[in-house]
Amino acid sequence: MNKKPLLDYIHNYINLTVEEETILFSKLIYRNYLKDQYIVQQGDVCKSINFIVSGSTKTFYVDTEGQEHIVVFSIEDWWTSDLGSFMTQKPADFNVQCLENTQLFQFTFNNLEELYIEIPKLERLFRKIVERAFVASQKRIVRNFSLTAKERYQIFRNTYPKIEQRVPQYMIASYLGITKEFLSKIKSQLIQNQ
Repeated sequence: MNKKPLLDYIHNYINLTVEEETILFSKLIYRNYLKDQYIVQQGDVCKSINFIVSGSTKTFYVDTEGQEHIVVFSIEDWWTSDLGSFMTQKPADFNVQCLENTQLFQFTFNNLEELYIEIPKLERLFRKIVERAFVASQKRIVRNFSLTAKERYQIFRNTYPKIEQRVPQYMIASYLGITKEFLSKIKSQLIQNQ
């Protein structure tokens, strides 16, 4: 179990003593998931918020016609969960599925509540995580309303170059809200314009 990625992430926001680190890891679950395994399924209550040590996931929902809509990809040093379900402990709107074999640390709802009491500064850390997620979500909504598919793809490619190398094109198209054929056309245009 490699604790360093999580500790490095946490230390960007707060400092923990050795004793606090021991308390923290006593409450965490370290899990290995296989490619295609689900961490959360739509309709189930999300039991954990997850820090990815290695691997990648997609968060998506399936509409009534069976169409998959990808909301976010997550890779190393990122968090993945159905945050709304986790916070309310109500059924999940989203699925979280592993795109690769994935290792992660899981904070269960009850353990996180206990950690807030035992290490109060962890509340600041998770407030910052939720704030960042909220801002990213708002920016994505505005981009979807105001930018062309080509512009959205260029932003995706520039913002998340590591993800594009690891995710199939049809999934990127789903994330952008376009067909894989239209994404291929956009990519061809960009190559021609170079």
